[in-house]
Amino acid sequence: MAQQQPRCTRKAVPPAARVAIIGGGISGLAAAKQLAAHDPVLFEATPSVGGVWKHCVYRSTRLQTPRPDYEFSDYSWRNRDDPSFPTHAEIVDYLEGYADRFDLWRYIMLGAKVVGVKFLGGAAAGFTELWSGTGEPLQGKPMWEVGVATGDSDAVQWYKFEFVVMCTGKYGDVPRMPVFPPGKGPEVFKGKVMHSLDYCKLSEQETVELMRGKKVVVVGYKKSAIDLALECAQANQGEGGEACTMLVRTLHWVVPSYSIWGLPFFLFYSTRLAQFLYERPNQGLFRSLLCRLMSPLRSGVSKFIESYLAWKLPLAKYGLRPEHPFVEDYASCQMAILPDGFFDMADRDLIRFRRASGWCFSEKGVVLDDGTQVEADLVFLATGFEGKDKLRAVLPEPFRGLVVDKSGIMPLYRGTIHPLIPNMAFVGYVESVSNLHTSELRCRWLAGLLGGRFELPGVEEMVRHVDGEAEAMRRTTRFYRRHCISTYSIHDSDAMCADLGARVHRKPNWLAELLAPYNNQDYKED
Repeated sequence: MAQQQPRCTRKAVPPAARVAIIGGGISGLAAAKQLAAHDPVLFEATPSVGGVWKHCVYRSTRLQTPRPDYEFSDYSWRNRDDPSFPTHAEIVDYLEGYADRFDLWRYIMLGAKVVGVKFLGGAAAGFTELWSGTGEPLQGKPMWEVGVATGDSDAVQWYKFEFVVMCTGKYGDVPRMPVFPPGKGPEVFKGKVMHSLDYCKLSEQETVELMRGKKVVVVGYKKSAIDLALECAQANQGEGGEACTMLVRTLHWVVPSYSIWGLPFFLFYSTRLAQFLYERPNQGLFRSLLCRLMSPLRSGVSKFIESYLAWKLPLAKYGLRPEHPFVEDYASCQMAILPDGFFDMADRDLIRFRRASGWCFSEKGVVLDDGTQVEADLVFLATGFEGKDKLRAVLPEPFRGLVVDKSGIMPLYRGTIHPLIPNMAFVGYVESVSNLHTSELRCRWLAGLLGGRFELPGVEEMVRHVDGEAEAMRRTTRFYRRHCISTYSIHDSDAMCADLGARVHRKPNWLAELLAPYNNQDYKED
């Protein structure tokens, strides 16, 4: 392994700085690379880059996709043929290597926490016919003032920029906490209550000591809850161990691997032919009629996958088979890859499952809505995060109230531009099978916008577009508020390539165009 060169980060904000990037996770690094021509200033609150992979993971957390499906188009994994899913430490190492390769450290200010932004463009700038008044992202004058606290100091320095890119992410920092009636919350519980965010901050030894020999309840049934329950079971193996109980409100489909009845998973959702079956935002009448006619095919694909999962996993045994179709979880990015050994631990009675649509605390544990009491010494809340609250915390009014629209989704044109928030972009708030690819392509699109390669439509047209996207997701899945593009990701990429004047069809021949999966390597810059 080559000796690491010293990393020289940015120590001060240049007086002529025009572009600010807030957040040093995957999206922030991609933005810094794509916007390098503007000499951006990247503010990262912590002492390191990596975002959620550095600061909000368990010791056992791994990526849910193979390495080749989670890499930048111009920076491959050194060991991309390794079939194992990368650990969180490997992902951080990969991201730091990306920053090394493209000398991104010169743009990054570590330990620089953004505490607020002020709008300098006037009261009407966000509510004009053209976005930002003129439709231009860079107007030659400051539009935002960014307040930054560095180190342990409470002093806030304010810096002016023409354009701001928000990359603070959807996960980490702000835990989503359940609300209880008076006298039924954690204050009555005699044990310990901890959100998964706090658990992430513990060392491996501390987590084992915390859980060993304890009656543990994990609230949730998504990826973080599943990983946490498995770690709890592993800590309680052997004499004196106690079972971990998962409290499940909403069931979701889980997948043991990317193979379905011996067929690669990409055949079902990641090729152009496969995605032809699914609705796209703002499609015309003819295609809408086609989608209706193809409904039996979509249902058949979903049932084919469900039949395999029901055969492969003991879902019926533990009452964990969802009633909704698999495609609804895939279309909302709710599908989770099971960690190795999860159901083995359930078979050994080290992981148990309780279904409950509601619950509250008692002195000795938790009480389910049917009156069942589950004793506990420790309750983990794997209840997710309020990523949009991070944005609300720094944005001023009236923009703070515009972050989420009436459908509960961030209304972002091309997943990047809010029609009513001028001279600002948001990257990392749209989900797909590979969030890295989604962010990288959006940053390239954003670089094209700032570079004048295309112009944005008017505000009304952008609003209609994002409304159409929300409606398409609403018709595809009941979990549409996550703003996931998995079933039309190729179409989404096509639109950005078309804006940039780049090739839309990226494969070498028509057969590959129809049947081969699309990934980041297909989107290397022309």
